[in-house]
Amino acid sequence: MKKIISIFIVLAALLGLAATATKAPAGEAVTLYTCGMHPQIIQDHPGNCPICGMKLTPILKGLGAGTNAAGSSAIAVDAATMQNMNLRTAEVQRGPLRKTIRTVGAIDYNETALADVTTKFRGWIEKLDVNATGQFVQRGEPMFEIYSPELYSAEVEFLLALNAGSTNDANAAALRETAADKLKFFDVTDAQIADLEKTRTARKTLPVTAPMSGFVIEKNVVAGQMVDAGMKLYRLADLGTVWVQAQVYEPDLPLVTLGQEAVVKVASLPDREFHGRVTFIYPTVDEKTQTARVRLELKNPDGLLKPGMYVSVQIQAELADSAVLVPDSAVLRGGAKNTVFVALPGGRFEARDVVLGVAAENGMNQALSGLSAGERIVTSGQFLLDSESQLREAIDKMRGPTPPVKSETTGTNAPNVTNEVAAPAPAKSEPQAVVYTCPMHPEVVSNQPGQCPKCGMNLVPVKK
Repeated sequence: MKKIISIFIVLAALLGLAATATKAPAGEAVTLYTCGMHPQIIQDHPGNCPICGMKLTPILKGLGAGTNAAGSSAIAVDAATMQNMNLRTAEVQRGPLRKTIRTVGAIDYNETALADVTTKFRGWIEKLDVNATGQFVQRGEPMFEIYSPELYSAEVEFLLALNAGSTNDANAAALRETAADKLKFFDVTDAQIADLEKTRTARKTLPVTAPMSGFVIEKNVVAGQMVDAGMKLYRLADLGTVWVQAQVYEPDLPLVTLGQEAVVKVASLPDREFHGRVTFIYPTVDEKTQTARVRLELKNPDGLLKPGMYVSVQIQAELADSAVLVPDSAVLRGGAKNTVFVALPGGRFEARDVVLGVAAENGMNQALSGLSAGERIVTSGQFLLDSESQLREAIDKMRGPTPPVKSETTGTNAPNVTNEVAAPAPAKSEPQAVVYTCPMHPEVVSNQPGQCPKCGMNLVPVKK
């Protein structure tokens, strides 16, 4: 609020001096004076600041002229004034256009590394070797023992086939192979079939082993329970690789592509960064949040990333190999146009319209037109330059069209003169006209009182 009030005071003071500037003859420079500590103090003659007593410094030279000697619209500022205004410049750079997309997400299981433990026969659980959710199991480790009449009958058939006929009998060999295949269809392992062939004794219960190494994330069985074929008894998850489901807003979706690098951070490990890549962009957008899911894949050898964790995500997008980059602090945004001040030789500054593209990282913007690499632009203190530029425009509007310059050459030898023009009669003395302008938008000038069409403030009178 204090900054807005200060801006208002400066603009009001500048507009108050505009009437004085317009009274100066055309082409005569007008110098205004301000306090380096209190910029709201502005007057048209030298002196001391009424607030702090400091000597006022000249500023806004050439206000009455509107243009410099070269005929351009550049604003000339001396070294002392530049220091008081805290003017800083930077060189326009050309480099890669990068943008960091910052969003949030959650760690999820790797769907390709999940396995369900089921049976292909009906039976009863006689013993549980894995009896808790979250337990880690190795591939081939026994999980439970089950009794099944179907499985027991298949074992007996296999033993009968072993005892039928001689070893060289083709029919007996085919019968043994068919009985062994039936056991395999019930997910009996080769090692268990070999043990059955060795002992020649059918077992009442059969141990069921883990199909993969991983953590038990679901357990739906207890000892003594009767289970049907296909019932999900356990679910295992390998957490060596995890997914991150990130939420990307719709405007950022065109910047995300497969294979882009991403950095993931979790709140419980603030000093660690986990690196991954974009592996899939889901084809739908959430209607409520207007975000799309983007899947990242991360290695998790230490098991520090746990499904369900809330994470922050940074996706690095490189949009162009080479682009003209302009600092955001140098741009004055005025709604319909964007303006920067270019530093010219001799302490002069020129307002220039630029067309901006994508907002890049580190406070940089892509400049599509209006600037070239190597030019120097103002990055700090350009507010007063902009105020003077707008004030000049307002004064030019109040003055009206410039009268034609009368040639001082007379006689028949005057070049490019065919007819002698009679001097106009002296104009009658008329009262000074009054125009109205907005303290916040000096470019708004009207010949009648009213309100500013931009901010709604009452227009203030200024003598023309």
